[in-house]
Amino acid sequence: MAVYLTLTAVVLILAWQVQNGIYAKQKLTGQIPWGMEQQQAKNAAAALGIFALLAAVSACRIAVGNDYWVYREILKLIYAGRDVASEPGFNFIVYWMLKLWGYDNYLPIFGVFSVATVGFMVKALYDQAEWFWGSLFILMTSGYYFSSLNSVRYYLVVAMVMYAAKYLLREEYLKFILWICFAALFHKSVLLVIPGYLILYWLSRKKLRPWMIAAGGALIASLVLFQDVYRKIIFLFYPFYEESAFDTGSISVVNVGMGLCCLILCFLCYGVWKEDNPHIRFWVWVNAAGLVINLFGSFIPEVTRVGNYFKVIQVFLIPALLYQMPDGKWKKLLTAGTVAAFLIYFAFFLKSAYDVDIRLLPYRKWIFD
Repeated sequence: MAVYLTLTAVVLILAWQVQNGIYAKQKLTGQIPWGMEQQQAKNAAAALGIFALLAAVSACRIAVGNDYWVYREILKLIYAGRDVASEPGFNFIVYWMLKLWGYDNYLPIFGVFSVATVGFMVKALYDQAEWFWGSLFILMTSGYYFSSLNSVRYYLVVAMVMYAAKYLLREEYLKFILWICFAALFHKSVLLVIPGYLILYWLSRKKLRPWMIAAGGALIASLVLFQDVYRKIIFLFYPFYEESAFDTGSISVVNVGMGLCCLILCFLCYGVWKEDNPHIRFWVWVNAAGLVINLFGSFIPEVTRVGNYFKVIQVFLIPALLYQMPDGKWKKLLTAGTVAAFLIYFAFFLKSAYDVDIRLLPYRKWIFD
């Protein structure tokens, strides 16, 4: 645990040097001026240091995560040409890496995917986070980074969704779609993001109408009334999930609670995104969609994974709301309350990381051993 706590403290100290508000807005609109100011160079150096530290801890792990040794067996099956459930992009890369480095040489493969995942995460924050420190703080304390030490393919794809969101905000739709399609080569569940994000982006640009509320209510009702229909569709793509250990019919109370608290914060900060800041309005809609999925999608196997494609936007949304608020006691109170809430969550997350079904602790490394 000391490794994780030290890492979090050090990267947050580095993140304090990143003053990214103006530059993030430029990148979100695509209006990026030529050249680099002194602060931008300072930002880039700090972000590079953060990437190096996060990537090093991730890439140097061994036997960390409940699926670490499961993936080792999957790698062997891929090399042997056996049928596996993983997607073709992952299989192709793994096969040729094993051809290059030798059978069962799994450490470089975990390292490559770790570096790629962290790279997409840090780049996403660097391009989109108006308050970089706040976004990195939530990335670390909400467990997204540490959970990426588990579920190798899935968190790579989550990181790619974070990165690709900027193209949608720039209305570069083809780039957004192509990035998500590329991500689907590693985890096809991410294809849900294409229609989901496109519809939510369109809604965020429109004034709310009665028919939109009615359509949203009908969608939620369908999630309750037509679960069998949705399950049949899901199992066409993931037949091995039906009646498996992942098909539990349960929801995450924690994820629902985090979504509700974030929605409350959005209403408390309504003035921030009511007229201006269209990117924040989009993130508000995405968070609301994640809450609906986590609350009414108990029939979806591993519903948390589906919900995370939408919930992860909190990494951008919450800091942006607090950053854009007018200075004063109300801003300080909400900021302090948010920081305290995530620190409490982080403490419980680290305590649970020793559980057999998580196994993110104790941290073990192969380097110098």
